Amino acid sequence: MSRPDALVIGAGPAGLMAADVLSAAGKQVLVVDRMPSPGRKFLMAGKSGLNLTKVEPPEAFAAAYGPAHAWLAPMLAAFGPDAVQDWARGLGQEVFTGSTGRVFPNAMKASPLLRAWLARLQAQGVILRTRWRWTGWAKDEGVFFETPDGPQQVAAQAVILALGGASWRRLGSDGAWVDWIGAPCAPFAPANVGIARRWSDHMPGHFGTPLKGIAMQAGALRSRGEVVLSARGIEGGGIYTLSPALRAGAPLVLDLCPDLTAEDLARRLARVPRKASISARLRKGAGLTPVKIALVQECARPLPTSPEALAAQLKAVTVAHDGARPLDEAISVAGGLQAQALDAQLMLRDRPGVFACGEMLDWEAPTGGYLLTGCFATGRWAGQGALRWLDQAACEVR
Repeated sequence: MSRPDALVIGAGPAGLMAADVLSAAGKQVLVVDRMPSPGRKFLMAGKSGLNLTKVEPPEAFAAAYGPAHAWLAPMLAAFGPDAVQDWARGLGQEVFTGSTGRVFPNAMKASPLLRAWLARLQAQGVILRTRWRWTGWAKDEGVFFETPDGPQQVAAQAVILALGGASWRRLGSDGAWVDWIGAPCAPFAPANVGIARRWSDHMPGHFGTPLKGIAMQAGALRSRGEVVLSARGIEGGGIYTLSPALRAGAPLVLDLCPDLTAEDLARRLARVPRKASISARLRKGAGLTPVKIALVQECARPLPTSPEALAAQLKAVTVAHDGARPLDEAISVAGGLQAQALDAQLMLRDRPGVFACGEMLDWEAPTGGYLLTGCFATGRWAGQGALRWLDQAACEVR
């Protein structure tokens, strides 16, 4: 039986951050992961540019976490955007801030950062084991795993669970841990995901075309960003911010001319000759692109003829939808281990010495740096909680 000081189950950003905290303090740390290599979802997130965090006023940053911010506030305050940037620089990875406040490594990829991080962890004595699948708690002591070398049992003084949510199962997060965690969990639901819609036969020619320069609303949530029409519905970062409201059934309302008031738009439409076709009026008067025109024709017919009424329609096009795409298509999830199951240090109330962090906790945030910052912050917090637990145990032994 292996007996490290601390066992970290899950080698994603939250688990690695917890291992970093503990090993930097001189603790013996074993990190295990069910996949063949660590950080698979982290690497996938960096394929289009690794968005580590976002620089913006604290109140705006906090708002991105919705109701969960009341729970996460101390963790984000302790390891927020500035700390994330300093951490990356400490690994030799310089960062830059884009025009929207999003922060990226200069290399744009996740792999150089992950390699530097794993090298530091190895230098701090962290042992990493892959293809270890957690199968549950031992009745007497420790945790059971199925491994390439057969069943293994680990008895650590502190255990950090960083098991992920239930999206992108092929990358390792399947949510199976809910069956044996022994603590209250909110059902998983897709977050940062597109919506489903059945289009007419007139729309396939526009699939894959970016829909830019729009504003979106669902319930009380608003967003500005780019989306793409696809055979399955609407996808893209612009709609991900609206996931909580869309998931709850709120209609999606698009403003196709967000930089114009309804009055200005009506005046522009009025300048187009009345004999012009509706497509010409939309193109010349409103400046709509072909994909926007197709969307209006798809979702808002019959269109009004008066400039004022048409302008109002273009400022509020309702797109009927069939809800969120399936959970396994989601970038992240809502739901998971609930706050009442944990103490202020992220330790399970019913399992002393066992801590939890990352996406397995019941919180959600949009893409744009918020997700990764939340994982880093909760992983660091859990690692510090485990460190205090270990130090307290050592004092009691002495």
